[in-house]
Amino acid sequence: MKSEKISRIVVFIIATIIAVLFLFPFYICIVTAFKTPMETAQAVLALPTKLHWENFTKALEITNFSRSFINSLITTTSSVVFIVVCSSMCGYIIARNINKFKYRLCETILLGAMMVPFQVIMIPVYKMLKLSNMMNTLPGLIILLVGTSIPYSTFLYIGFVKLVPRELEEAATIDGSGIYRTYWNIVFPLLKPITATVATLHVMWMWNEFNISLIVLQKEHVKTIPIQQFYFFGEYTTDLNLAFASACIAIIPILIFFIIAQKFLINGLMSGAVKG
Repeated sequence: MKSEKISRIVVFIIATIIAVLFLFPFYICIVTAFKTPMETAQAVLALPTKLHWENFTKALEITNFSRSFINSLITTTSSVVFIVVCSSMCGYIIARNINKFKYRLCETILLGAMMVPFQVIMIPVYKMLKLSNMMNTLPGLIILLVGTSIPYSTFLYIGFVKLVPRELEEAATIDGSGIYRTYWNIVFPLLKPITATVATLHVMWMWNEFNISLIVLQKEHVKTIPIQQFYFFGEYTTDLNLAFASACIAIIPILIFFIIAQKFLINGLMSGAVKG
């Protein structure tokens, strides 16, 4: 009984330390957003003597927040929809034909594609976009984001589709259902947990995406929120207070989304881990 009590206390202490470590960056972000540059220079961790709300209004004005917010929203929404549709269909057909050589080869190629960093294909991709007049366009960015995300999300779908019983599809086929109707009416609704996981993960990644956006989006009217925030860090000056104020505003939509979707994210990851 005594050892059980000690174990609970140890677990509580460890959980508290981990929680503090995870919350510490948020503390730094919020506290710095309300300070002046002088206060930040004197003591990074100290609380502000006065709340400087003007940091937020300046950050909104400098980043052209309404325009960049719409660009981020369009990019994130479109990318996630295409990723879910393409990856789920690709994962389904590979999982159902995994015994055939060409589908095993496709799975191997997707696995290899996951290990190729974007920096390797950066220059060829830049030239392709320039030749096709897709530089500084949101569709150009969306195509790149979808293309680089499909291998990983397809891999998640392949593991999950193996859990779906084939008998349901066979019954639908006997009733005269075609492959596309069977997929969308029978299989896809059963993929809800992994679809929620893929969508949640990619909403967060697409919203905060920086490397690809920095290369593709060079004109002011197409820049997303992470690219606008980058310009608080200049070669000779850095405005940390405005940068963190902008970060506090940008994190609100994604934080709300994550709180709503975290249950689906955990369920999907655990379901995929059973057999994936």
